[in-house]
Amino acid sequence: MAFELPNDFRCPISLEIMSDPVIIQSGHTFDRVSIQKWIDSGNRTCPITKLPLSEKPSLIPNHALRSLISNFAHVSPKQDHSQSQSQSQSHSLISTLVSRSSSHESRLESLTRLVRLTKRDSSVRRKVTESGAVRAVLDCVDSGDQVLQEKSLSLLLNLSLEDDNKVGLVADGVVRRVVAVLRVGSPDCKAVAATLLTSLAVVEVNKATIGSYPDAISALVSLLRHGNDRERKESATALYALCSFPDNRKRVVDCGSVGILVEAADSGLERAVEVLGLLVKCRGGREEMSKVSGFVEVLVNVLRNGSLKGIQYSLFILNCLCCCSREIVDEVKREGVVEICFGLEDNESEKIRRNATNLVHTLLGNPMDS
Repeated sequence: MAFELPNDFRCPISLEIMSDPVIIQSGHTFDRVSIQKWIDSGNRTCPITKLPLSEKPSLIPNHALRSLISNFAHVSPKQDHSQSQSQSQSHSLISTLVSRSSSHESRLESLTRLVRLTKRDSSVRRKVTESGAVRAVLDCVDSGDQVLQEKSLSLLLNLSLEDDNKVGLVADGVVRRVVAVLRVGSPDCKAVAATLLTSLAVVEVNKATIGSYPDAISALVSLLRHGNDRERKESATALYALCSFPDNRKRVVDCGSVGILVEAADSGLERAVEVLGLLVKCRGGREEMSKVSGFVEVLVNVLRNGSLKGIQYSLFILNCLCCCSREIVDEVKREGVVEICFGLEDNESEKIRRNATNLVHTLLGNPMDS
């Protein structure tokens, strides 16, 4: 069924239905992408009234008109309208983001809306990267403006949800910006930056690239030590992702992370136990763990009160350490771990049952492969 939208919904410049209507100083409304092109061409007058505009004209979102257009369009029988509207909106928003003449407010508005669109629409994520807008997003990260920085990092995080984007983002210089934010950014920005590293590290080659980047791992370890609860959780998660690549384990150990991870585990952050479960696979990690006073007690506490994942990793760590040290074997026995393991032999988790059995054999002088 065909129908015609009101002419007021059309941009006076393009004559197309507006996807992102904005108001200029003269009081007239235009589609953002059209009026931005008009301004970028050097024009400083209203296209309708010819009244002069300021050197950097403000483009104020016309939320009321946009809502009207959206509600009116809902009667359309086209099933793909929502996606096409997102594509149309993203084109306008990207144009604003990359334009050198866009105001701070315009960039912030574009970033905010692109974060929402890219969170749910993979086609918009691809459109942003294919348009070359990543450079403009990185400039916002570099801006030093806390609000712009957080929105731009959130947008980069959404873009990284596409596997095809992960390597490209690293090649574009995302890691350098993220490390800088981890050092001096706001708490919220630091948390998003750490989450972004976790997402990028899904790709094996990125694990190596991030791990070898100067200060990347040390910045995460510092965040784990000094950050708030959210920052510590996200930094531990990023370290876990990076340590699945064997070469990164020594780097993490060399940054003095073991003691910090033990403290974090003792405070209830079980993700730290999981990171230690990867570090114990390298010799340096085992050596550092054996030096930490009270470490066995921390792991035993996880065995008694932790989650299934925490119990699984604690059993594995204890078994690895006991295979290398008679002193630790004696300490683990004194903590009543043999009895705890017997109680875990009927656990619902197959990994816990296996790790508990292996540890019992190690403690009783009959070690098995873990």
